[in-house]
Amino acid sequence: MAVEIVQETRTRMNENIHPTIFKITQAARIKSLGQRPILVWFTGLSGSGKSTLANGVENALHVQGIHTYLLDGDNIRTGLNKDLSFTDGDRVENIRRIAEVSKLMLDAGLVVLSAFISPFREEREMIRDLVGEANFLEIFVDCPIKVCEERDVKGLYQKARQGLIKNFTGIDSPYQPPLKPFITIKTAEESLVDSITKITELLAQKINH
Repeated sequence: MAVEIVQETRTRMNENIHPTIFKITQAARIKSLGQRPILVWFTGLSGSGKSTLANGVENALHVQGIHTYLLDGDNIRTGLNKDLSFTDGDRVENIRRIAEVSKLMLDAGLVVLSAFISPFREEREMIRDLVGEANFLEIFVDCPIKVCEERDVKGLYQKARQGLIKNFTGIDSPYQPPLKPFITIKTAEESLVDSITKITELLAQKINH
């Protein structure tokens, strides 16, 4: 009965929601900014180098005059999504919210860079469906878990192996790598500078129009 009441209440609320149609469209913003908005999604294990790469790529794009915004896992967890835990369900909700925020930023005409573990293929497909296939570029930051653990200054992997952190990706929660990423970066084999250059050059072909 309680579930039915909640569902009925949500239905009534949805019936009273009427999104505003704004005078300034995405097309107008694209014309004003002179760039094509896309979502660049960095995915990989904790410690693989997602945030470092995303920061470097954003800086390189900024130097080129590209209007960007970077969304990063820990930063979002301290604000917008601080109410969420690390259960599978909350992790999916974490990514869903980020996808919705990214969609708004794409509407603003920005190039959005997002650095999240986002371990499940299904949730990444949800993002792709939400923002559109042509607007979603998935970058797989591929790094052996051994190297990720060696880089782990926070000691998260050690805590996870000791059972102090539950549902930790790569330890007691799976990571599902992308099947057809836009590009794969092997951070244990490639230099940071080379990786940033490779990504930026490929993105330039997508952004400039």
